[in-house]
Amino acid sequence: MKKLITVIAILLLCLNNIGFAEETTFNTCKLTDAKGKQADARLILSDNDKDLVIRVSDRDVITIPYENVDKFSYEFTKKHRITQGAIVMIASLGAGAIVMLTNSKSHWLYIDYHEQNAPKSLVLRLDKSDYQKIIASIKTHTGKDVEMLAQDGKTKG
Repeated sequence: MKKLITVIAILLLCLNNIGFAEETTFNTCKLTDAKGKQADARLILSDNDKDLVIRVSDRDVITIPYENVDKFSYEFTKKHRITQGAIVMIASLGAGAIVMLTNSKSHWLYIDYHEQNAPKSLVLRLDKSDYQKIIASIKTHTGKDVEMLAQDGKTKG
C-alpha cells in the first residue's frame, strides 16, 4: 500500500510539471515589414508547442517552430534626434537644441528561419525596457544563442 501511494504521488508530480509548460509573452515589440513600416506586435515563446509566435492585433501572423530557426541576431542602432529637436526648438524657443544633441537607440532582433527549404527572415524592433529579457528568454526557451552584432553590422568579438 505504501508503494502504491508513492507511485501515485510521483505520477501526480510528473503530470503537474507537464501541465505547466511555460509560455513567455512580450507585448512591447514592433514587427517591421519590407517597406520599413512597424506594427505593434506580441512575441510569444511557447514551450508547450515548441514554437515562436508573432501576434499582431490578436491574430497570429507568424508561427515558427523552434527547430526551424536558423539564427537569432541582435543589433542596436543610434541616431541623432535632429528632426525631433528642430520641432521642439520651434515650439519652445531653444530647448530643442538640447534634444538635437541627444541620441536615440533602437534595439533590433533578426530571426533567420526556414519553411521547408525556403530561407526567410523576420525583423522585430524591441523596446529598451525588454530587449535584455527577450534575449535571455530566447536562450532559455529555444536553447539557441543570440548573435550580437556591432553597430556597423559586424559580429562583436
